[in-house]
Amino acid sequence: MPVETPLLDAVKYPADLRKLEKNQLRQLADELRAEVIDAVSVTGGHLGSGLGVVELTVAIHYVFNTPDDRLVWDVGHQCYPHKVLTGRRERIRTLRQGGGLSGFTKRAESEYDPFGAAHAATSISAALGFARARDHLGRKNNVVAVIGDGSMSAGMAYEGMNNAGHLGTRLIVILNDNDMSIAPPVGAMSAYLARAASGKLYQGVRKISKQFMKRLPPALYDKLAKAEEYGRAMVTGGTLFEELGFYYVGPIDGHNLDHLIPVLENVRDMDDGPVLVHVVTKKGKGYPPAEQSADKYHGVAKFDVVSGKQHKGAPNAPAYQKVFAKALIKEAEKDPLIVGITAAMPSGTSLDLFAEAFPDRCYDVGIAEQHAVTFAAGLAADGMKPFCAIYSTFLQRGYDSVVHDVALQNLPVRFPMDRAGLVGADGPTHAGAFDIAYLGCLPNMVLMAAGDEAELVHMTATAAAYDEGPIAFRYPRGEGVGVELPEQGRILEIGKGRIVREGTKVAILSYGARLAEAIKAADSLEAHGLSATVADARFAKPLDHDLIRQLVRHHEVVVTVEEGSVGGFGAFVLHFLAGEGLLDAGLKIRTMTLPDVYIDQDKPEKMYDVARLNAPHIVETVMKALGRSAEVVNLRG
Repeated sequence: MPVETPLLDAVKYPADLRKLEKNQLRQLADELRAEVIDAVSVTGGHLGSGLGVVELTVAIHYVFNTPDDRLVWDVGHQCYPHKVLTGRRERIRTLRQGGGLSGFTKRAESEYDPFGAAHAATSISAALGFARARDHLGRKNNVVAVIGDGSMSAGMAYEGMNNAGHLGTRLIVILNDNDMSIAPPVGAMSAYLARAASGKLYQGVRKISKQFMKRLPPALYDKLAKAEEYGRAMVTGGTLFEELGFYYVGPIDGHNLDHLIPVLENVRDMDDGPVLVHVVTKKGKGYPPAEQSADKYHGVAKFDVVSGKQHKGAPNAPAYQKVFAKALIKEAEKDPLIVGITAAMPSGTSLDLFAEAFPDRCYDVGIAEQHAVTFAAGLAADGMKPFCAIYSTFLQRGYDSVVHDVALQNLPVRFPMDRAGLVGADGPTHAGAFDIAYLGCLPNMVLMAAGDEAELVHMTATAAAYDEGPIAFRYPRGEGVGVELPEQGRILEIGKGRIVREGTKVAILSYGARLAEAIKAADSLEAHGLSATVADARFAKPLDHDLIRQLVRHHEVVVTVEEGSVGGFGAFVLHFLAGEGLLDAGLKIRTMTLPDVYIDQDKPEKMYDVARLNAPHIVETVMKALGRSAEVVNLRG
C-alpha cells in the first residue's frame, strides 16, 4: 500500500521546500525516504547511499538558494533524493531506464545539476571552478560540494582542497562520513561546538583577534594563528583539513535536522575562505535491510519493499567477473607470486573471492586508480605478478601511470579490464569504450579480448605466464554466453587468433565479446547462400598478421567487429593492411565499432541496436558491401 506523502506532494522544487516551517522538515524527510525506497524498488539502482543523505539533501535545499547557489554532488550515487526535490519526482521511476533519468547528476537533465558526475572525487575541483567563476563574474552566490568519505581516498579530492586552501576562495565542502569512522562521538556537545564555531559571535571575535594580531610581528602572528587553529582542532577534530587551508566544522549528526540546519545557515553566512562541514551519516538509513547490509544494498536490483528481497533472475551462465576471479585463484594456487589489486571494487571485480582465498595477497587501495597502477608497477619491478583489476572506464583515471610507470619501463603488470563495452543501466559514464584505443597506442603493451567465458579463463592463464611486459585483457559486464568452462586455463600463443568456422565468401573478424553475434550473423548469411568464415582475433596487439592476410586473400568481404571506439582494433587492422599494400580495389573491408557518440542507458540489447553491433547489423554491413542491400529487408522480416 502506497505511503501517503502530503508534504512531499506540495514540494515540486526547492523553492516550495523553503516555504515550509522548520518543524515540518522531519516529516518531509521521512516522506522523501519512503519515496526513494519505493522508486528504487521498481527500477533498481543505488539505494543505500541515497537513503543516507535524505536529511542532508532536505537541509541543503532548505538553507541554500538552489539553483542560484551551486550544489555539486560527488559521484552521484546519492542524488536520488535530490532529483525528487528538484522537479523530477514524476520521472523518478524511470531511473536508469531507456529514455529515463540518469542514475547520476547530469547537466542536460536539470538546472539543479550544474555538474555531471559518476566517477569519484571530482566535486571539490569542480566546485572550486564554480566558485572562482562566481568571483570573476562578480556574483555573490554560494557553492557547495558534497563528497562522500569513500571519495576522500582519491588523491584528486586533496588536490582540489589544497588549491582551494591556497586560493582562500569562499567555498563550502560537506564531507558525508558514513564509513571512515574518523569522527569522534556525535551528540549534543559536538553539535553545540560545531554551531558555536560556525556562529557569528565566534567568527566576529576571531576576526577582531586576527586584526589585532596582524599588528604584531609576523613570526608571532603565525604562532598565535597556529595556536588558535590547533586549539580548536583539539576540541573538534579536523586538523588535516585545517592544514589544507579549510575552516573545519563538525562532526555533526547528518540525520538530525535540528543540528544540521543551524550549522549550514552559519557557514552559508561566512564571508571568506573555504569551509569543510563534517557530517556523519549511516548508509541505508531508515530502511532496515539496507542498514544491516550496506554492501548488498549499495546497488540493487528491483526488490520487495516489505521483505527487502531482490528480484534477480536465475543466471543462464556465470558472470564474466566471477569466471575471471575463479581462474585467477587457480593460477594463484600454483604461483605464490600472483597478487590481486582492486581500486575500491572488490565485489564489482569479484576480487573479494580472491581475497577470501588469499587474504595476504589481495589489496584494495581505495578509489585511487593512479596509485593502484603505480603500486602494481612497484610490485612487478621487484618480481611479483600483480593483476591490477580495474574497470575499463576507471583505468582511464590511471592512464598516466600506465604510460609512465608501466609501459615505458616494460613492467609485467597484468590489467584485467572488467565492464569493457556497453554496460546497460549505468550508461555512458561507466561504458568501457576506449581502452582498445588508449592502450593499443602504447609500446610494449599486449592486448587481448575474451570472445567468451572459456577464452577469459585462457587469457587469465596467459597473463599469469607472460613476464615480458605489460598485458591487458578485456571482458564485458554480465553473464557469459554459456560455453563449457575448462578446468584449467591454457596458455595462448601471443598474437595468434583462431578460426571459429570456415567459409569462402565473407570473413567476420571479431575482437572480443561480439563473437556470439558474429556467429549468428554467419548463420544468417549461410541461410542466404553466402559462405562465411568467423575468426576470433583474440589479440589486438600484436595482431595476427598471418590470419589477417589469409582472410583478405581468400574472401571477397572482410568485416571487423569490436565493442570499442573508433581508433581501436579495426583501425589497427586497416593500418597493417595499408602498410602491406593489401588494400587493393578488389577487397571490400568494413570496420564495425561503437559509434562516435555517448550512448545513454538502456537495456543492453537495445544499446547494441543503437550501436548497430548486433547480428542483423553485421549482416547488413556485409550485404551493403556486396551491393545487395535490398536483401536486408527480407533478413529483418
